[in-house]
Formats: sequence, structure tokens, C-alpha cells
Amino acid sequence: SYKKSKRRIAMEIIMPSLGETVDEGKVIKWHKNVGDEIKEGDILCEVETDKTAAEIPSTVNGTLTEITAPEGETIPVGGKIATVE
Repeated sequence: SYKKSKRRIAMEIIMPSLGETVDEGKVIKWHKNVGDEIKEGDILCEVETDKTAAEIPSTVNGTLTEITAPEGETIPVGGKIATVE
């Protein structure tokens, strides 16, 4: 019989594209900390580009297990900023 695995899958949260000509973003503030329970839609962090500032929501439910982009760091679009399990 099929048993549902209790093991959580790690999901990478990546820097989204914030405009056609934007190729990177700078993390200016984290709203969540490692260990926090995250729900889809929760604001994880604020990101600034040369054109705009935006709040980055979670796309998954889980626990924030890793922040790979500290405040002040510039990350390319598609680059990993955090992990949620």
C-alpha cells in the first residue's frame, strides 16, 4: 500500500524577475527568520532594484530553513535567496 512520506522536500526561493530590464535585486529587509513557519503568500523579504522596491512573497508552505541572501546583498534574477522545507 502507498504511504505518504512525512519527509519534507526542500524548496528554493529564488529572486523573481521584477521587470523586463531588471537582472538583479538587493535584499533590503528580511521579514522572516530561519525557523519561522511560512505560509504561501507570506512576505519573506523586501527587495530593491534600480527601478523599484518590492515585497517577495513565499510561493510554498513550510519552515524557513536557510537564508542565503543576507540583507544588503545583491542577487541575480533566478538566484537562490532562501530555502523552505
